[in-house]
Amino acid sequence: MRTPRRCALLVSVLALLAAFASPAAAEPVIPPGFQPASTSWTGPGTGYVLGYAPCAGTWCPVLLGTTDAGRHWRRLGAPPMPLPDNHNHVALRAFGDRVAYVSDGVHVRTTRDGGATWQAVTLAGAREPYYLSKIAETGGRVFAILTTYGEGRGSTLLYSATAGSPVLAPVPGFAVSGGLTYGDLAVGGGLQVALGADYGTERYWTSRDGTRFTPAEPPCPDGTVASLAGVREQQVVALCSGSPGSPQPGSTERQLRHAPRLGAKFGDDGVAPFAGINQGFAAASPAVATVAAVGGGVGFLHSTADGGRTWETLELPDRGFALTDLDFPGRGTGVVVDGQPDADGGSAVYRTTDGGHTWRELRFG
Repeated sequence: MRTPRRCALLVSVLALLAAFASPAAAEPVIPPGFQPASTSWTGPGTGYVLGYAPCAGTWCPVLLGTTDAGRHWRRLGAPPMPLPDNHNHVALRAFGDRVAYVSDGVHVRTTRDGGATWQAVTLAGAREPYYLSKIAETGGRVFAILTTYGEGRGSTLLYSATAGSPVLAPVPGFAVSGGLTYGDLAVGGGLQVALGADYGTERYWTSRDGTRFTPAEPPCPDGTVASLAGVREQQVVALCSGSPGSPQPGSTERQLRHAPRLGAKFGDDGVAPFAGINQGFAAASPAVATVAAVGGGVGFLHSTADGGRTWETLELPDRGFALTDLDFPGRGTGVVVDGQPDADGGSAVYRTTDGGHTWRELRFG
């Protein structure tokens, strides 16, 4: 008689444990109403998507990961980053499977354990209002571009720290000031940093290791702003753009330029389409590049496969609010986020596997 009683007790315990575990087990990997906000890929098939889903009258963050190009997703620990009311882009940047940063331009958090825990990041010496526009990693160090605003005058600086550090600090000597300041950085085959002010002051540095920097001639001529791509097959690719709204509202003059190696002089290669205001730029190779732009309620992906001699344009009219996180993580594979989670049209992640010739929406669930 003892054995049946023990079996009955075991069955009861297992049933009780199952009852407690059932809600978590039943929780879907992709929650209902999920909308992507940002994506970051460490390779053609390995990527992460930070999004938001409706919960309790607000938007709750959800972090997903994939190792098979989005065919399957797993749920990861999401950063405690609310969706901003001002429509600031919440940008996720993953550096391997352990270290990642997320920022809404003002608040920054980092993880060093694959999302299990997140901690706030301090921007040493930064005084609001400011905007952190880009974060990248190379050689075990994180670099970021921070722009501050003031009474008709501002500054743009380079910040840095060891990857995963909770404190980012200004890098001495890397700053510009003026009425309008801006900057960009790129990694891959070396580090590039470009800072500018008022379409007249342009400074540019390169580094092989993220520690020792060499000043170089800026990629773009006076009156234009540089958007940087990493070194591709030993060549360096940059996009030079005029002021937004020129030659007409909702347009931008653009030119693709190449340098034969890191630190070498850039030369003209091709005029890109004018439609839209710049949202992003990325290159898969010296010949293959894409410009993301928005204008008149339409998103544009301008792509070239011959180094800027000819271009084709894909229009994304369904959202037309923003195009962010444009990147080519490898082998002609590229990604971009269209829209924002709380916008009327929602948001989506688009992916290309042929260098930007065709783009398809990435499905979740």
